[in-house]
Amino acid sequence: MHNASTGRYAAVLAAGIGVILIAAYISLTNGSFDMTVLDIVRTLLRIDPQPEHDLVILEFRLPRIVIAVLVGIGLGIAGAVIQGITRNGLADPGILGINAGASAAMVIFLFFYQGQVKGTGWTAILTMPLFGLAGGLLAALLIYLFAWKDGRLEPQRLLLTGIAIGSGLGALTLFLTLKMNASDFEMAVVWNSGSIYNANWKYIASILPWLVCLIPVIVSKSAILDVFKLDEDIVIGIGVSSEKEKAMLILCSIGIVSACVSVSGGIGFIGLMAPHIAKRLVGHFHRYMIPVCGLVGAALVLVSDTIGKLLFAPAELPVGIVIAIIGVPYFIFLLSRKKSR
Repeated sequence: MHNASTGRYAAVLAAGIGVILIAAYISLTNGSFDMTVLDIVRTLLRIDPQPEHDLVILEFRLPRIVIAVLVGIGLGIAGAVIQGITRNGLADPGILGINAGASAAMVIFLFFYQGQVKGTGWTAILTMPLFGLAGGLLAALLIYLFAWKDGRLEPQRLLLTGIAIGSGLGALTLFLTLKMNASDFEMAVVWNSGSIYNANWKYIASILPWLVCLIPVIVSKSAILDVFKLDEDIVIGIGVSSEKEKAMLILCSIGIVSACVSVSGGIGFIGLMAPHIAKRLVGHFHRYMIPVCGLVGAALVLVSDTIGKLLFAPAELPVGIVIAIIGVPYFIFLLSRKKSR
């Protein structure tokens, strides 16, 4: 990429941040309790703070915006890694069964914490990503075992195994959900469809360390993700320990996806759409693509959440459903493009 492309990259980053700020502004000012920009500035700068403004902005709206951005960044970047490893533009954490594994573990967590989740303290909230991670790792381990052939990971087997294991774990999740009492069942169903309506600062504290630790590792391996576009034998021939690098990158993705699933439930399609949009905007080099994937993911989740919150007010549509409404046609469009080639 030359200077012109670097300029384009900077413009794309600026546009992405602009979209996120506009969506955040709309989300902060609108809702069942409308507020002006002045109200928000005064509340944030602590100039003559009003208790009701504090409650609406600092307890409800701001944590929700921050969670939407963090989850979007995480899922977008994880999607780029998984598409890079499998060399398949239709792969994403959901298709690989990682979401299903993390979701199943989270539903098991909700099942054993029945009735206590709303009042859970720090211990339970910080344990949630660990449950998600355990589920994601278990799903990945099963997928690895079935997709491993002749000493290497076969991308096509990886995808097919992921779909099969994802379906099985989805059935387990549904079975456990049906065994819950009425209030927990309702919560689990909304959570499973992907929702961030009960976001709070504890959730942000539980997801942040995972993103802060794992995203830099992925960014540092951008060049290796570029190398994975080459034939497997060439990758080994130029001295890259292919399986070790794949395992490290998949582990980082599972950690990120599990942390996201633990606070937002099963939001699909972000990991599929963000890398495609990023490639169209800044090309195929991962050092440019990964940050843009994060921004696109953040914008998609935040804009979808804002639409779900405001379009059907006073009722709310979970963010996962809004994204699916956008994502399904996009997925079909990608499939038809792949066929026509």
